[in-house]
Amino acid sequence: MTDAIAPVRELLDRFAGRRVLILGDAMLDHYIWGECGRISPEAPIPVVTVRDESSRLGGAANVAHNVRTLGGEPLLLSVIGQDETARQLRQALEGERIGTEQLVVDPGRPTVRKTRIIARSQQVVRIDRERTDELGGAVLEALSERIAAALERAQAIVISDYGKGVICAPLLERWLERFNLSGLPVCVDPKETHFHSYRGVTVLTPNLGEASFASGTRIRDEATLEAAGRLLLSRLEARHLLITRGEEGMSLFTAGRPRLDIAAVGREVYDVTGAGDTVVGTLALALAAGASMEDATRLANHAAGCVIRELGTSAVTREEILASWIGAGGPDTSLPEPGEGPGATAEHRGRRGVRAAR
Repeated sequence: MTDAIAPVRELLDRFAGRRVLILGDAMLDHYIWGECGRISPEAPIPVVTVRDESSRLGGAANVAHNVRTLGGEPLLLSVIGQDETARQLRQALEGERIGTEQLVVDPGRPTVRKTRIIARSQQVVRIDRERTDELGGAVLEALSERIAAALERAQAIVISDYGKGVICAPLLERWLERFNLSGLPVCVDPKETHFHSYRGVTVLTPNLGEASFASGTRIRDEATLEAAGRLLLSRLEARHLLITRGEEGMSLFTAGRPRLDIAAVGREVYDVTGAGDTVVGTLALALAAGASMEDATRLANHAAGCVIRELGTSAVTREEILASWIGAGGPDTSLPEPGEGPGATAEHRGRRGVRAAR
């Protein structure tokens, strides 16, 4: 087993200090925990007796959290409000040693907050506080200035699109081509609204529902999965497409290669909230560390299997991934040496590409 796990351990060791630019909708996930034993006499709704409350990093902030717990350095770029939720979000980020200096404040926009009421491990209702109109004016300019500075330092890029307004057409028009020309791995967790704007990126990571919507094909079996994946891969001119399939695992599409299906490793699924954040963050770090897309996907699959065992948004650690790999009896993967994977030459090819794009 020692020999079998060595390549995985070596790849995870190479995560240390890798800088990932994370652009997207940062939010605070607020949980109200309680018990439910009766129906309200006022309306046909459950009555929840509150026992506790907690908050966790969500959206792009959760991607940053996963990058940090795996040993990387997240460069989080987002827009928040000037409110109590923003204060709590900053405090939570600083508690995880994630910098907040690159966050742009828009006093007219509330910080995105999702409140989930949980009774006996079951979500009863979710309350969203948000504004989803697109950025513009001084706020867009301020965010662009921060992106330019962070791009000089980054070794991989994540676009975390939750459809809350930060990822918008003006921003993508200004930056996506520059990202693609940078030589860095560009990993996108897409929302249906902008799906077809992400042309030429390294990899998109939609779930089944998002892939079905974007392709216009209801994915219900192997044939429709193959058809939808190939259509999206071709239409978007992406290098890879990774469709996450819940309990069915993941399917990786690469132009000119057979589909790679990877079985899920999570034996107990408590909550899939935030699993997509873990997948895209792990992928980006692995590619920045020189892994092949196939090996990055296998690692991301184990990472997702760890977080879905937890109730609520959570982040994964390298120790948990190693334990998952050992427990599943994972095969010995042929991981590349540093300098061979798609993110390995980023600091050489990437700098030339960024300057040329400007």
